[in-house]
Amino acid sequence: MSNQNNVKIILHIDMNAFFCSVACLRNPALRGKVFAIGRENSYRGVISSASYEARAYGIHSAMSLKEAYSLVPDLIVVSLDYSYYTYYHHRFLEIIRQYSTLVEVASIDEAYVDITEISKVRHPLVVAKEIQKRILKEVGLSCSIGIAPTLFLAKMASDMKKPLGITVVRKRDVEDKLYPLSVADIYGIGKKTYPILIDHGIKTIADFMNPQHKEKIIELIGDTSYSYVYHHVLGNSSNVVDPNRRSESESISTSQTFDRIINSQIEVLYELRKMTREMVQKLKKDHYYTKTISITLRNTDFKTITRSKSIDYTDDFDIIYDIVVDLVEEHYHDESLRLLGVGLSNLKHQHALPKEYNLFTIPYASEKQLAIDHIIEEYQKKYGENALFQKKKKNL
Repeated sequence: MSNQNNVKIILHIDMNAFFCSVACLRNPALRGKVFAIGRENSYRGVISSASYEARAYGIHSAMSLKEAYSLVPDLIVVSLDYSYYTYYHHRFLEIIRQYSTLVEVASIDEAYVDITEISKVRHPLVVAKEIQKRILKEVGLSCSIGIAPTLFLAKMASDMKKPLGITVVRKRDVEDKLYPLSVADIYGIGKKTYPILIDHGIKTIADFMNPQHKEKIIELIGDTSYSYVYHHVLGNSSNVVDPNRRSESESISTSQTFDRIINSQIEVLYELRKMTREMVQKLKKDHYYTKTISITLRNTDFKTITRSKSIDYTDDFDIIYDIVVDLVEEHYHDESLRLLGVGLSNLKHQHALPKEYNLFTIPYASEKQLAIDHIIEEYQKKYGENALFQKKKKNL
């Protein structure tokens, strides 16, 4: 694959079963076992990721735990440890950034890399194989890599061989490599959309790209969606890897579906306080500040509302929780609730903020509260993160 006519050379690096692979690094006894990432000792919630052994039984991400246990009654479920996954996320990014300054983080387990410059002196396949081998050897994680002239085609290519695959898709390869695939494999096609296409005879990408089917497809999914997919498949889409594209949209959140009904403001605030404490601990651990705080409420009729409020950047628990309280008081009116959630978004790493922007310049942060936070953090380091904050309503 040569770099001719100013064609960009873009890698999409996708970590294979990232959450499960990291869990195996933490607990090698999980290797080869049928396990998934989710809420331990519970039938509530959904699976975040499944090991390849679990996938062989039909278990997959976003499947309810109840359904997964019905398929494999003795399924091993391991809790998600955010800080641990973040650590390995940064480990593999450190290696990738040694090959290009143009690295765009797509999620915790994938990234786009523009290697056009280094490909002028080294073959892109050699570069991709080296990156793959180094991540496996130095970090202990496997990845699949797609090589293409656009972000879309690179993403499609990385999905074609897993685990530990490397696939090249040039514009001239599209008909041979992409057309035979199912429309379900088109990146960006929703889970509700591709069954509609298949039901109407549009089963493969070749069917989708056939001009004879254009009017039918537009009638089914609309002209905008048709045009988007059509041009992306042909390679007529973005080839710009932007390291800052997602920097302002990072977020963290947590939510819980309850076995009991929550129907009082004091219960709502009690549960949201614990969730807020958990989110703030994640912020501090990874040295982030948040600008936007949100709450999610879902009632017994499954009607869900999300409300948010933006403030100056902070990682202070009391400031953040005060906003949560304000949002609850404004938007909760004693409904019977099944689910509660807290989210922090518009995150910025401390290095991305002005040097003078620190805890002492954040509005409302007092020396007294900083001292209290310090004592709490030191105590929890010694006695565990659950120390001090037990599930007792008298602590409200």
